[in-house]
Amino acid sequence: MIKVIGVRFRTAGKIYFFSPGNMDIKPGSQVIVETARGIEFGNVVSGVKEIEDEKITQPLKPVIRIATEEDKRIEERNREKEKEAFQICLDKIRKHGLEMKLIDAEYTFDNNKVLFYFTADGRIDFRELVKDLASVFRTRIELRQIGVRDETKIRGGIGICGRPLCCHTYLSEFAPVSIKMAKEQNLSLNPTKISGVCGRLMCCLTNEEETYEELNSRLPAIGDTVKTVEGLSGEVHSVSVLRQLVKVVVTLENDEKEIREYKVSDLKFRPRRRKNDVKLSREEMKELAALEKGEKGSKLNDN
Repeated sequence: MIKVIGVRFRTAGKIYFFSPGNMDIKPGSQVIVETARGIEFGNVVSGVKEIEDEKITQPLKPVIRIATEEDKRIEERNREKEKEAFQICLDKIRKHGLEMKLIDAEYTFDNNKVLFYFTADGRIDFRELVKDLASVFRTRIELRQIGVRDETKIRGGIGICGRPLCCHTYLSEFAPVSIKMAKEQNLSLNPTKISGVCGRLMCCLTNEEETYEELNSRLPAIGDTVKTVEGLSGEVHSVSVLRQLVKVVVTLENDEKEIREYKVSDLKFRPRRRKNDVKLSREEMKELAALEKGEKGSKLNDN
């Protein structure tokens, strides 16, 4: 076991572990640490705790110091300089006529490097742009191409639920999302209803997936043949997943058909297929394939 603290460098960013040494560091504190990018200013999100050695990426770097008031002023000045750097880079992109969309600019704490995040369709030859920027800032320049999900994570926004986006507020890493999750939850497969601000499938589709998978495993599928508590056979018309109710089209003695609602416990049927067996029609696959494209795209690493 080894003692570590968790440090985050941007809102809802990935948490990195550092050794606290003999310092008493509390959650909510700011610290100065050394990363692969150089000296950085970070926020402590988890206090001193012990975790297993194999869960640590070695070598584990120590905290240099708890941030002083001067460190905090430097960090504030860097945030102001980033606004100016963003505008300068934007002007240079226009000057060079590059087909790229600038998303964010970021200074390392020690001003040893300026990072520019951008999106683009395909690869961009920005070598001349880097040279131009280096002549202006007189420091190391890094241009990093990111995906549309990362763009939304950086910029933030409001989702269709009316709340701030999950990826910008608390979701530190993107979880894999698939069309089958929407199908499992009986959601409308209209792309405009299940895609987020980024244009990809909404991350929140994963939130209740396990619950729906478990509940659906207890229900028959629409179209299945079931036997009711009265001994009647019928075909499943619809199901209410959360209420665990099933509407069945039953055939009465006079050959008339009637829709009746039953508790799932009052029916006999073959167990429903599991999540991996959920099928999509050819039309659904064709219409929604574009939403899944890029779900496994680039990930934004803070360091």
